[in-house]
Amino acid sequence: MSDLPEPFSSMPGATCRRILLQKGQHAFHQGDTAHGFFIVANGSIELRRVTENGATVIIHTARPGESFAEASLFSATYHCDAVALEESGLVEISRTEVLGRLQGDAEFAIALSQRFATQVQGYRRRLELLAIRSASERVYCALADGLLTKDIKTFASEIGLTHEAVYRALATLTSQRKILKTARGCYQTLPNADIRQQ
Repeated sequence: MSDLPEPFSSMPGATCRRILLQKGQHAFHQGDTAHGFFIVANGSIELRRVTENGATVIIHTARPGESFAEASLFSATYHCDAVALEESGLVEISRTEVLGRLQGDAEFAIALSQRFATQVQGYRRRLELLAIRSASERVYCALADGLLTKDIKTFASEIGLTHEAVYRALATLTSQRKILKTARGCYQTLPNADIRQQ
């Protein structure tokens, strides 16, 4: 399927299945038999795990271009629920096909490993951002990382803040000349800005 990201674009169409989910629908449930992992074409998917005491833990929200449920390559069942937060298009990648390619195609195996490693680095950086207590510092660092790619509400949810807190932080950072507003909803960091709390 040529419209898929590398290294999946060379995979036969029969091994990839397109799925359209409405808000609230599941791609899979915790405990379901694993048939493959998924790439988000559009929309967003929330991964939720129910603990033994019945509590629901949100593990991750997958956005367009990201893959999720990669552990299904080496697991018989899915370890969480995958729920659409809005109308979402997915591509399911066949577990059997990927495992076969990993065993017989070194170039594919390296490319897939690089993709997963890059994605893990991104997740770790998100965790680092969430650990920053100051809203202004977190917003500044997220802007420097290029995470403001859509609207402010989406940006706020991705960095664990309310959109009101993000708007306040943006106003403060702009007035302190640490960032520059370039257009409606668009900001860029200014060089040599000292973001530490005064």
